[in-house]
Amino acid sequence: MKYKIVKETKPTLKTFGKYKAKAVHNGEVGSRHIRDEVSERLGISEGAVEAVMMCLSNVISQHLRRGDKVRLDTWGLMKLEIESDKVDDPATFRANKHIRGVRLHFLPESEKGKPELYQGMTFEKERG
Repeated sequence: MKYKIVKETKPTLKTFGKYKAKAVHNGEVGSRHIRDEVSERLGISEGAVEAVMMCLSNVISQHLRRGDKVRLDTWGLMKLEIESDKVDDPATFRANKHIRGVRLHFLPESEKGKPELYQGMTFEKERG
């Protein structure tokens, strides 16, 4: 995985002004590309793969919205987390005012704290 070194620019963070590694992404792979690769690897139709992908997406989304954590074997755990403002008194908290958004958290499956997703990964500094 390629990375570049960037300066922390958020003044509110304790690490403001320090340098950190940031992943360099080569591009984006869309559903169509994934569908075509899976279809080719399994020798089944693109339509069948697309139907499974759509159904899987819908089922996972429904469970996440209900507040379930979703664990997919060999892949990991997905869950939704709420981002909200902090208030001094819980009685003053209003969802429509204080909840800023929802984030999807993905935790790769790991064995003894070492995610398989990261096994064999090497890091290379981007040139330029």
